[in-house]
Amino acid sequence: MSPVWYAARAGVRRGWTELRQTFTTGQDLFGHGLWTVLMIVPVLLAGDDRLKGAGISAGAFMLPSLLGMTLAFTGMTTTAQLLATEREDGTLLRAKAVPHGMVGHLVGKIILVSGTAVVSMALALVAGVFLVDGVAQQGGTAWLILLWVVPLGLLATLPIGAVIGSLVGSPRTVGLLMLPVMGLVVVSGIYFPLSKLPEWLQTVGQIFPVYWLGLGLRSALLPAGAVAVEIGASWRHLETAAVLSAWSLAGLLLAPPVLRRMARRESGATMAERRWKAMQRVG
Repeated sequence: MSPVWYAARAGVRRGWTELRQTFTTGQDLFGHGLWTVLMIVPVLLAGDDRLKGAGISAGAFMLPSLLGMTLAFTGMTTTAQLLATEREDGTLLRAKAVPHGMVGHLVGKIILVSGTAVVSMALALVAGVFLVDGVAQQGGTAWLILLWVVPLGLLATLPIGAVIGSLVGSPRTVGLLMLPVMGLVVVSGIYFPLSKLPEWLQTVGQIFPVYWLGLGLRSALLPAGAVAVEIGASWRHLETAAVLSAWSLAGLLLAPPVLRRMARRESGATMAERRWKAMQRVG
């Protein structure tokens, strides 16, 4: 067995261990439950008001869109936060000291973040199915769509988070990313159909993967008539696959060299300097 393959296997074991710990820790469980509530509350507040031309309620439209947002946010922000935190506390430096340790470390984080994202999405979906009419009634077709949209969506967003986590100076900086991310939500068709916005905002929204994740999940979970409010009155599966694949390819090409550059720059001296600056801020 090659050293790299052995490191990857060790990373898978580490990822599963961290995932089990996440779902057996009270604080983490509370966080997952709170996120589920935050996802469902806007759907319930939207009520049963019918979405004109779609034959569904505004809440039913929002639910799969919010599930797509959950996948995208978890893939980007959680990955960035983990990498930035572990660079600051020396975890990445210790991983770097082990042969192919960065490979195992990153594989472990992929398992952890992907598992967390899928479980968070599943919890909100289960709650939504019981509370919102007209969702997840497509049978086997829905599962076939979910089987390619969810993994492709994670693949499109995880590398973005890895790049951001490698470039930001500290975990506190990651929090600032929420401001442009919230702006992205507005133009991604999460709370209302993107077709209702001006054309130039529609173009902006379609550049990023959040819109396409929401569109793919809506095509899987909503009735066929709901397509009437989408751009071009089409679920555009080919375009969804193409855009998410393009983001995945770009991320996979960009993330490894950025991560290698970040790992090369890590040393005991740089970690000590960051710690000293943090102590100065506290003082």
